[in-house]
Amino acid sequence: MAGIYFHIPFCRRICAYCDFYKNADLRLMEQTLAAMEREVVARRGFLRGEAVRTIYFGGGTPSLASAEWIGWAIELCRATFDCSPLEEITLEANPDDLSEEYLAALRAVGVNRLSIGIQSFDDEVLRVMNRRHDAAAAVRAVEAARAVGFDNITIDLIYGLPFGAKDALARSLEQTVALDVEHVSAYHLTIEPNTRFGRMAARGELAPVPDEESERQYNQVHTTLTEAGYDHYEISNFAREGRRSRHNSSYWQSQPYLGIGPAAHSFDGENRVWAVASVAEYLAGVDGGECYEMEHLTATDRYNETIMTSLRCREGVDLGALEKNFGRARAEYFTTEAERFIASGVLVCDGNRVAMCPERWLVSDSVIAELFIDDEN
Repeated sequence: MAGIYFHIPFCRRICAYCDFYKNADLRLMEQTLAAMEREVVARRGFLRGEAVRTIYFGGGTPSLASAEWIGWAIELCRATFDCSPLEEITLEANPDDLSEEYLAALRAVGVNRLSIGIQSFDDEVLRVMNRRHDAAAAVRAVEAARAVGFDNITIDLIYGLPFGAKDALARSLEQTVALDVEHVSAYHLTIEPNTRFGRMAARGELAPVPDEESERQYNQVHTTLTEAGYDHYEISNFAREGRRSRHNSSYWQSQPYLGIGPAAHSFDGENRVWAVASVAEYLAGVDGGECYEMEHLTATDRYNETIMTSLRCREGVDLGALEKNFGRARAEYFTTEAERFIASGVLVCDGNRVAMCPERWLVSDSVIAELFIDDEN
């Protein structure tokens, strides 16, 4: 099974924390969307006949695109690929774009999952982040989506903030639980250099929260959401039963996907391909296939990625699949290296799986790095 990702990089306003590629010149949007349609057809062989299970519209702000264009892109995928198993079509959206009329139109063209970028239900936090909406608009957006029939809604939250009231996170989590959405993605703030927050940090005006506070807030998110009945199935993701993100899960399971648009990444099982992070350069090169770069992943590269993504998920590493996909030598290397972490309680071995407890995920990077292979063994 495969997925298709449309990267719509346009934004009306640039958020203070965002390090993704984006473009605020909306005059280029129509031309870019037309080029993305042509790219879908030009790259129809990339998935090597794999059937498409998920389509995801990400950004940027995909909710700036008309429902008519979203529907056209979905139908283009159906006409170009085998979409017989297609079951999840997600659109990322800003709350203030989600009128009932627009939501109803999205439902009508086939979108069946919304990912709403709320980030916080605290107005002061939203102001500092330079978000376009306030807390009331966020609540109205979820309620409007329910009113037109959406029954698969995920919201994004950000924690680990070095500003805002002390109880801002608690109030955001309380409102999240009250809205009873099917899925929550909760991300710890990372202060990236090429952002407003990054520039503030360089001037000494902003500093990351201390590690102890990061851990406290992570545990607060974990405890609040799991006690409310959510499955903490990946380091940043929580879901009601049967409502995990199928599209994002395919990334963590190393399934192939095709990325369409400026800065979009693709993976065919062996090679990672990405388009240039520039609308102008994308438009100049997409029709001739001249806007891409490629990295071939060795077996060791793919092994290391599998270890990293698997240990950030609740199910952990499937030892049988590890041996099947990478050979006995690499599988034995993993089990040998994992023994000391199992003995210390950092990792847990349950039958044919080795996993990390969710309580340890926030500090998982150092453990995962110890389990990597550095060369072609």
